[in-house]
Amino acid sequence: MLSALCRSHMISGTIARSCNRLSKPILPIGSLSLPQTSKRTMADDILQNLDEAQVKLLAEQCILVDENDKPIGAASKKDCHLNKNIEQGMLHRAFSVFLFNSKNELLIQQRSDAKITFPGFWANTCCSHPLSRPEELEDEKAIGVRRAAQRRLQSELGIKPEEVPLDDFHYLSRIHYKAASDGMWGEHEVDYILFIQKDVAIQPDPNEIQNTRYLKASELEEFLASVKNNGTKISPWFAMIGATLLPKWWKELNNLDSLVDHSTIHRM
Repeated sequence: MLSALCRSHMISGTIARSCNRLSKPILPIGSLSLPQTSKRTMADDILQNLDEAQVKLLAEQCILVDENDKPIGAASKKDCHLNKNIEQGMLHRAFSVFLFNSKNELLIQQRSDAKITFPGFWANTCCSHPLSRPEELEDEKAIGVRRAAQRRLQSELGIKPEEVPLDDFHYLSRIHYKAASDGMWGEHEVDYILFIQKDVAIQPDPNEIQNTRYLKASELEEFLASVKNNGTKISPWFAMIGATLLPKWWKELNNLDSLVDHSTIHRM
């Protein structure tokens, strides 16, 4: 009916032009290009209501690895921690520092409520990522990871680099784990385990850490059980390490060289 009207000589040129537009084929939705501003808006929606300082850190470039910890590229911290990417196999390199004092007590931290993944959860001394930059990509004796650990200990806990020399970090082994924090964010990491024993002065950054304490070896089992008994929130990586490998490692603080196993990646 509409096409017939358009062909009629009785209709005005304006209506005819409108009809010509209507008569063009309708493109499928998937072939339409959204305006660039719309794309930015959708990306920004993911970050709405998140802490500004933590959002800035999402631009950092993490090291992408395969399941054997071979570097295969780089991606933003944001992309590495989105569950949709994790479920497609995106995996990045990380580290977990376990710092003990001269009394053999482990310094643990409660993550700030501003953190994007696992806010308010208790974890080991420091957990973060080496970045995709030359000095932290260097693999020889995990020196790049140790540099990143030294950097983050200062950033999170205010521990000066000279208090934790690179040569005093003991790289023991690696774990591979995956855990969702919520419906949007999660973790999927090959995690380097670093032990160091030092008495240090700490000044935690409140945007990173809301609480700290020293834990005795004899308190570990009760602390892990407090998840069920008292509702304590403990990060999945610390819970997994604490329930499996940590008790043995803790007993050998004076003989850490005997624990070194760089060939194994513990799948958890």
